[in-house]
Formats: sequence, C-alpha cells, structure tokens
Amino acid sequence: MAHRSAGRSALARHLAVLDAFDPLHPFLTLTEIASASQLAPSTAHRLVGELTREGLLERQADRSYRLGVRLWEYASRTPGAVGLREIARPWCEAVHRRVRQHTQLGILQGTEALYIERLSMPDAVINATLVGGRIPAHASSAGLVLLAHAGVGAVEAVCRAPMRRYTSETISSPEQLRRVITRVRGDGFVVTNGHIHLEARAIGVPVRGAGGRVIAALTVVVPNDDAPAQPIADLLTAAAAGASRDLVRASGETGEIAPETIGLSKRSVEFIAELEADGASATR
Repeated sequence: MAHRSAGRSALARHLAVLDAFDPLHPFLTLTEIASASQLAPSTAHRLVGELTREGLLERQADRSYRLGVRLWEYASRTPGAVGLREIARPWCEAVHRRVRQHTQLGILQGTEALYIERLSMPDAVINATLVGGRIPAHASSAGLVLLAHAGVGAVEAVCRAPMRRYTSETISSPEQLRRVITRVRGDGFVVTNGHIHLEARAIGVPVRGAGGRVIAALTVVVPNDDAPAQPIADLLTAAAAGASRDLVRASGETGEIAPETIGLSKRSVEFIAELEADGASATR
C-alpha cells in the first residue's frame, strides 16, 4: 500500500492514527494501524508512541492498542452532541418501548450520518449502525432526512462523493438522491426499504432545535415487511416534536444547551468552577 505521510501535517497524521479505530475494529496492532492510516511503519510507530504517552491510546497486554480513556474525557465535554443525546434520550426510549426494534438518533457530519444514540433489542432486525458509527448519508434514513433540510452545499458534497451501493435498493445517483430528498422534505419523513440490508426498513423524521433548524434525525430500523409505515412515522413525528420542545427549552435563544439541562444544576456548575479555580491557585 502506498504511504501518504508526505504533505500531511503533524496533526493530520495523528488524527489518521486515531481514525484507524472504529466500532468494528476497537483493537489494532501497530501493523494494522500503519496500514489503515496509510503511514510508513516507522512513522506510525512514532505517532502511536506519542499518543500512548499522552493517554490518547492504550497498549494492551497482547501488544495491540485501543483508544484511550482520555479521548472519552474530551468527548464527554462536548456540549453539542452530548446535550442533544441527553435531552432526546427519553423520547428515543419512548419510541423504543413501542416498536421494540432499533431506535436511533443521528446527526450530519460531512457526507455521513453519525449516530450518537442507539437503543436495540436482542431479537431486533439486522442493522448496521452503532453508537459512534457512521453510514454514508445517501444510504441512511437519518442522512436523507438531514440532507432534506441541509443547505445546497451539503447535498452537492454528497452528490460528488462516491455512492456505495449496499443493495439493489440503495440510492446510487445524484439525480435519484435529489428526487428522494425533495420527497422527504414534502412528506416530513422518509421510508427506506432495504437500502442497507434487504431485510431491514428504516423510517426517520427530523428533530428541530432553536429557530426551527433541523439538527438531528430520529429513526427506527424495523423488518422490511408489509406492515404500514405511517403509524411508525406518526409515532416518530410525535416523539421528535417532544424532543424539539425540550431542546428549544434547554437552549433558549442562544441555541447553546445549558449545563443544568443535562444533569448539572447551576449550583453544581458554580461549585465545580470554584474547585477548578482553587486547584489552579494551589499550583501557582
């Protein structure tokens, strides 16, 4: 495999190492990291050593590596996705109790849908999504919902990107994608039959934040059978409306989710700030 170290910044090379890990490959050897990140083995060895020393990677007893706990700390401080997930979770759970199949919350990241929540059942239909996992927007119900309410630039970026065809039903051309998202915009929901796996059907609706802006998609994955989709679409629409109300209440006019709305009271926030200030003073 050709190495792509040349021309990439130091930060880009470090990120390439971290990007080598995904939900299906949580443990990687040094050789596997070098291959996945398209870095020379010597470069990968050096970068992995640096990331391990900083706690961003952790070395296992079998000499493989996994993402470090320090990354989880950083992710937990992200107000956007974490706040959205916390506020929308009760509504996801309400849907999940009714459908008893996969219930998911996704956001648009570039040309992909990134899933920040997923509830499931052991006997649920086959599904490709994982928390923290991504699926190309053209192939996912969440992606299609989000593209239907995104700007022209986001849609065109997906149209320019390769469109992987998972099944014979997957959207595979820019023209088809534009037709589908126009219909989704008019209907208020999407139904995708067999786009990722022929046995699975996905139904999704938008979740809105401050100013009515669509910020996420609430979706379910159910068996691809003859059951009508409209009752589930109605259920999702009601749940999304509830989540949207809670999000607007939490973010107010600023659109930023306040800490107290995701489990921290104002007094707790002030107390934590005092502790941090005292700690900083003690180290001077």
